[in-house]
Amino acid sequence: MPRRHIRVTGAPEAPLRAALTALRTELGVSASFPPEAVPATPEAPDHDATDIPLFTIDPPTSSDLDQAMHLSRQGTGYRVRYAIADVAAFVVPGSPLDLETHRRVTTLYFPDEKIPLHPTLLGEGAASLLPDQPRPAALWTIDLDADGRTLAVDVRRALVRSRAKLDYAGVQRQIDSGTAEEPLALLKEIGEARERLEIDRGGISLTVPEQEITEHDHTYELNYRAPRPADAWNAQISLLTGMAAADLMLAYGTGVLRTLPTAPDGAVGRLRRTAHALHIDWPHHVSYAALIRSLDPHRPHHAAFLLECTTLLRGAGYTVFRDGALPTITTHSAVAAPYAHCTAPLRRLADRYATEICLASASGGAAPDWVLAALDTLPKQMADGTRRAGQVERACVDIVEAALLKDRVGEQFDGYVVDVEEHRPTAGKVQLDSPAVVAPIESTTAPLPLGERLHVRLIQADPAAARVRFAWPPPA
Repeated sequence: MPRRHIRVTGAPEAPLRAALTALRTELGVSASFPPEAVPATPEAPDHDATDIPLFTIDPPTSSDLDQAMHLSRQGTGYRVRYAIADVAAFVVPGSPLDLETHRRVTTLYFPDEKIPLHPTLLGEGAASLLPDQPRPAALWTIDLDADGRTLAVDVRRALVRSRAKLDYAGVQRQIDSGTAEEPLALLKEIGEARERLEIDRGGISLTVPEQEITEHDHTYELNYRAPRPADAWNAQISLLTGMAAADLMLAYGTGVLRTLPTAPDGAVGRLRRTAHALHIDWPHHVSYAALIRSLDPHRPHHAAFLLECTTLLRGAGYTVFRDGALPTITTHSAVAAPYAHCTAPLRRLADRYATEICLASASGGAAPDWVLAALDTLPKQMADGTRRAGQVERACVDIVEAALLKDRVGEQFDGYVVDVEEHRPTAGKVQLDSPAVVAPIESTTAPLPLGERLHVRLIQADPAAARVRFAWPPPA
């Protein structure tokens, strides 16, 4: 599910940051690591690939850089080289650091700080693919034909060196202006080719607007930001690698996949009713995937529908298999292909294990015993960690929204009703035009009109309780 990107600054004693600190205390999470949880000093990989001029694409403030890429032409097609931080080179199996990462499972993102999966000196230092620093990595080489289809895949341990740290806005500007050099300019060409293949196989990439908080005149504003095309092209490189990883593991007979069953008819039927209520034309001959690609996230009612579509992603999980006994479900229905998480090992535990199995599959060797021993418990650990990350995100959004609105209780706002409870039609959610808030709403007189634009009244905004509520209709 797409993650909201919300960032705040300010003094630790400020009410908003105090509420976020209280949330971390309540959840029992801390950025501090036990003193004994220290990374090992890795051995240099045998393969030296520091001559490849890799580059990273991340938010400008990020320093935990998992991936670096280089794109080139290969005959009539393309060559994608994708370096992934080699976390396993620094984490000794069974060590205090390994045990701590199994407790944390994922990096948790709060608006004012993050609770990292790995210590900062590792995740933002020794293992991060920072520019001009030699780093151990799992280097993927994926050859594509002229249409972007995969022809050959190789992954091996290598020493790499990124040349540049780029950000999404700058990448978009360079490509749009025609000033990007070929390795970066090909991101659009390959990304669009992979998007066409995604359409052919029935895959879906949701372009859900993000909620962003920005500081302005010593106060904060919350706005919506629709993803840029460069965001989607970059995501296609990660998807390509995740699909290649899944294929390697399936051929090997052992692995851990990211799977998502096909959505039940009832869930799709509910989305059809939501589309009708939001005045979105969805003819019966048009597939769900085709409809999603036709929507414009800059339009409020389209953005509201895209947000509702994320409900179909909630059944995703991790599926382990071994010794050639393939699972019943091997595909991720939104990807419309087998898929694995392997490109974010600095921030997600499962990726370290998937990478090790892919390396064994590519080399024809045996997967490490420590990987095989952990597989059976990994799905539950990942499910618990993913659930905790979702809880953090929801709570943070609620706190930020409440803090921004706490002095505006009683005011009226314009917005769309984007959800109505099935068994209680007087309760649902409203998406405001401005500020960028999605919050509960209750009707005092009649069922909420799903998809309709309303004047609503703010009746509660309590940062301490992380609670925002609206009512409709407002008093005359």
